[in-house]
Amino acid sequence: MMELSTMQTLTPEQRRNWDIDGYLLVEGALAPDKVSLFSDKIDEIRKRPGYEPLSGMLPRGHYGWVEQCADQNPEAFMDRRDLLSYDQSFIDLIDHAPVFDLIVDIMGPNLAFSMSQAIVRASGDGFEGFTHTDGGEGQREVRVTETSRPIAVKALYLLTDVEGRDAGNFTVYPGSHMRPFPWDRQPPLSPQSPGAVHLEGKAGDCFIFSHALWHGPAPNKSGRARKTLLYNYSQMFMRAYDYHGSHSLTQRATPRQRRLMGDLGYDFRPGSYFYVPDDQTEVIMGRSEAAAAAE
Repeated sequence: MMELSTMQTLTPEQRRNWDIDGYLLVEGALAPDKVSLFSDKIDEIRKRPGYEPLSGMLPRGHYGWVEQCADQNPEAFMDRRDLLSYDQSFIDLIDHAPVFDLIVDIMGPNLAFSMSQAIVRASGDGFEGFTHTDGGEGQREVRVTETSRPIAVKALYLLTDVEGRDAGNFTVYPGSHMRPFPWDRQPPLSPQSPGAVHLEGKAGDCFIFSHALWHGPAPNKSGRARKTLLYNYSQMFMRAYDYHGSHSLTQRATPRQRRLMGDLGYDFRPGSYFYVPDDQTEVIMGRSEAAAAAE
């Protein structure tokens, strides 16, 4: 019988890194042409309406609608959410291999896409960085056992090289997804505190990490902006961070992408998203699409 699914799985070294550290690096996850494409798209959406944080107007972590980014300099700070409607390429990134394959291996097939975000970290703007978990205050003390599937996982794609320290690095506290973390310590732990690791990478690399891992951006003193894309995946029973879906988006998506965006193949009813459709594994593993292509 022909094997229809060709999804990649973690190597033993990747599995070890994930279990112990709570993150792993996928080198060259985006080809150079894709890096250029997404970098240009980020510059474009800076000029368009969308959700941005409104400092002093909304609670921390909330986003409001703006007509365009406040600073049109492509090297200036930007934090844009809910990217899928801007371009087909953002939809196609949802299940981009090999990153999505590895996330399915980590989380299992009963997962959903829950957030997209583009961040530009400006250089020399005085930003000191911060450390947090994903999912807000409600999840900063939620951890799972070392043998459990994670609740949520995020993929961070680098669109610029990050070399050295204080270059807007993605910083982590390795292993903090598995142990209590002094989140209420004063002064709070930061990317500069003992134990924090400033990760480096090339444009096109991707860091996959658990929502429960304490992490955050370091200051950027590199002389150039750091551009990233972040895609979040959660177990299906969790509510999406910022995505509600729309008919226009799902019409442009593949069956697997539609499922990840919340299309279960039927109208919502009590019990939806808690008990998955019968074909969930087949759809997520791409077997139905592969079978259709093979015919």
